[in-house]
Amino acid sequence: MLKNSKRTIWALGAFIVIGGAVRLVAWRNDAGPVSSAAAADQAAAPAVEVDVATVISRPIIDWQVYSGRLEAIDQVDIKPLVPGTIVAVHFKDGALVKKGDPLFTIDPRPYVAEVDRASAQLAMAVAHEKYTDADAARADRLLPDNAIAKRDYDETQSRAHEAIAQVKAAQATLEAAKVNLDYTHITAPVSGRMSRALLTVGNVVAPGPSAPVLSTLVSVSPIYAAFDVDEHTYLDYLNRDAGHPVPVSLELANETSYKREGAIYFVDNHLDTSSGTIRVRARFDNADGSLVPGLYARVQVGGGDRHPAILIDDAAIGTDQAKKFVLVVDNTNHVQYREIVQGNLHEGLRVVTSGLKPGDRIVVNGIEHARPGDQIKAHNVDMATAARASGSAA
Repeated sequence: MLKNSKRTIWALGAFIVIGGAVRLVAWRNDAGPVSSAAAADQAAAPAVEVDVATVISRPIIDWQVYSGRLEAIDQVDIKPLVPGTIVAVHFKDGALVKKGDPLFTIDPRPYVAEVDRASAQLAMAVAHEKYTDADAARADRLLPDNAIAKRDYDETQSRAHEAIAQVKAAQATLEAAKVNLDYTHITAPVSGRMSRALLTVGNVVAPGPSAPVLSTLVSVSPIYAAFDVDEHTYLDYLNRDAGHPVPVSLELANETSYKREGAIYFVDNHLDTSSGTIRVRARFDNADGSLVPGLYARVQVGGGDRHPAILIDDAAIGTDQAKKFVLVVDNTNHVQYREIVQGNLHEGLRVVTSGLKPGDRIVVNGIEHARPGDQIKAHNVDMATAARASGSAA
């Protein structure tokens, strides 16, 4: 009887505990309005504001970008061709000169004297040539009448021929003296920009293998950009006839657009098997002189026909491990994850070869605040304007 009473009391206590637990659970479930309020607060949270732009769809030409260096078409080391003392420097360091402008003057007085001496020798030779010619003419008239010995006749003819040769030798000597005199006035062989004068007035110079460089002169316009292209680019773009010109453009290290247009001028006659590249030169106008030999340059080489392409701002592309993606905005302003395959840059915009189609809208600013499935508040912007803004910020 006592055991039965204990079992009854234990069962009743368990029932009370279980009932309390049920009521506790029910109370916690009754706290549903609190969870609903939190959900309501969450639902009432403002949508993320982001910039959205429609992808650009237009025909383009494919471009390949290469690094190169600028080279002068003409580069001349100015050296003396006759010995003497420098008596004048006619240019300022770094000045622009035209072909034929005076650069240096070597003391011309010894060479003026040499020209005068050679002129006198020529005059003597001419006078002697006239005398021997007259003597030979008299011998010609006397010979038919046997009034002159054959030996004497031959001597007069020989002296006449020697006199003619002496005149020619004197003329050559005079010409050489004049050339040397001209060499004392060193002029610009081409138009371009001078370096500094390495030797100035008072220095004695001499020609020869060890002749000093007086200064250097480089042409300004046009100018070359030399670079190496890979084998595929050569085969696809450069291995063509002259009837299919290859577009090429250039930008300097501090520029962000390929605004300088040129033309392929030279492609080497062999491929470097060690690097798998071939040397190419492009020619560009440089009327303002802003392009200086030796500067680093990026060169775009175009090829193929125009084809439709999708272009977007580089800042709109996210990275997911090895994948590239964008956030596409649908008609209800919800964000969708979209994997893409990107191509080269074209005029500051990234070419997308797969993953987007014309008319798609993507997040271009604020991609880090939006997540797939979120509803966003879209601010419509222009894709090209957004790309310029992000490029300026970078």
